[in-house]
Amino acid sequence: MFLTISTTGTPERPATDLGFLLHKHPGRTQAFSTSHGTAHVFYPEATAERCTAALLLEVDPVALVRRGQGKGRGGAPDAALAQYVNDRPYAASSLLAVALSGVFRSALKGQCTARPELPEERRPLRVEIPVLPARGGAALVHRLFDPLGWDLVDVEPVPLDEQFPEWGDSRYVRLVLEGELRLADALRQLYVLLPVLDDAKHYWIAPDEVDKLLRAGDGWLASHPEHGLISSRYLARHKRLTQDALERLELVRLAEADGSEVEEIDNAVDDEAAERSVPLAVQRREAILAALRGAGAARVLDLGCGQGQLVQALLKEVSFTEIVGMDVSVRALNMAAKRLRLERMGERQSSRVTLLQGSLAYTDKRLAGYDAAVLSEVIEHLDLERLPALEYAVFGSARPRTVLVTTPNVEYNVRWETLPAGQVRHGDHRFEWTRAEFRAWADGVASRYGYGVEFVAVGDDDPEVGPPTQMAVFTQADTDTDSDSTTTDITTTETPKEGEAA
Repeated sequence: MFLTISTTGTPERPATDLGFLLHKHPGRTQAFSTSHGTAHVFYPEATAERCTAALLLEVDPVALVRRGQGKGRGGAPDAALAQYVNDRPYAASSLLAVALSGVFRSALKGQCTARPELPEERRPLRVEIPVLPARGGAALVHRLFDPLGWDLVDVEPVPLDEQFPEWGDSRYVRLVLEGELRLADALRQLYVLLPVLDDAKHYWIAPDEVDKLLRAGDGWLASHPEHGLISSRYLARHKRLTQDALERLELVRLAEADGSEVEEIDNAVDDEAAERSVPLAVQRREAILAALRGAGAARVLDLGCGQGQLVQALLKEVSFTEIVGMDVSVRALNMAAKRLRLERMGERQSSRVTLLQGSLAYTDKRLAGYDAAVLSEVIEHLDLERLPALEYAVFGSARPRTVLVTTPNVEYNVRWETLPAGQVRHGDHRFEWTRAEFRAWADGVASRYGYGVEFVAVGDDDPEVGPPTQMAVFTQADTDTDSDSTTTDITTTETPKEGEAA
């Protein structure tokens, strides 16, 4: 198995910087033992004008079989991989991807101790793989690599036999990629896509493969139009692991958009205005923080906390002494924990924050007794018939003194040319309300549960269609025990058992 990586340079920015990036000296030939053979790194050319690094994996087919690693899709025995003589030693596959990650580990991570500025530089790269299995042909190769920023994706099918052209082409191709990218990005793409194109792996697929996929796909996989196909093939079509990967990629995509696709639309209204304005997600958080300060809240619930953006903002202010983030998704909570760096957080700071799994469709005694609760861009993700359960769980059972609810104003959608008429801002939104509809709902909730309510515009308040986000600030009445029979029932009703709707 063989691939080369080339770059060009100038006397001021020599191409031999490639040696620093790969942590392999251009003046030496080096060999590295792998579990299935020996990987060799050498430089066919190394001048200031042009430098090429070659990775040659010398596979031992006998060792491959004797180690019991000749496994195919999902770890099931594959006759093609279990033979002593096959295409594994000659065609780029997961074997080469594993060697790539082992030999160029620091380069994949974007690390360079000697020259720390180099990994972040985009440089002209040429990657060539003489023999690459491509189950799906040249068209699939283009579908995988074209969206990744390469200027040239040259795919040349390899004939079955040059002496007998009538036999047609094999399933192998010669691949050449050219473009200006960070080296780490190019290596990560190869690490993922080599086994994807081969559509087979030489080792058992374990749950940690999802983590490997997401690490290597950081920055490009979540937005790739073929992320579903890539995930399925990389994980050897293992349905549960693929579903896990796709759900986590969706969370990554939402996190990159700072919580939802709304921010992408918010910032795309007008290019010049976008440069001057603050993103709507930031304005929304600032409005929430201001309302919490105004309410004098110290102990705060972030219900439907997602990836923890608001929790992170709350932690920066010492006036918020206890912060609880709750979400129904364990994966979202894991991402929030990573965002907050809970494992590295000091004892005093970590004592202020708690992450809980829970559903707002059920009452939860853990949520009782707090100063304030925030539902930021949450209610529109519930079916309308589920809203009464949420209302009871928050306003009836938990009963914080202050409740903040933000939701999109559907009237404002006409201001976004990129949003087709009649389409909601996010694919998971079950509804989006007008200002009148939101006020009617909020007034009804306040009346039923003994709260007063005020409304705050978030974002530019358009004189015709209102603000992009609308916020309701509910404040518990000073005395509500005698306000009506509904409120009295709320204070005495027991929490439903798990699995029972409120």
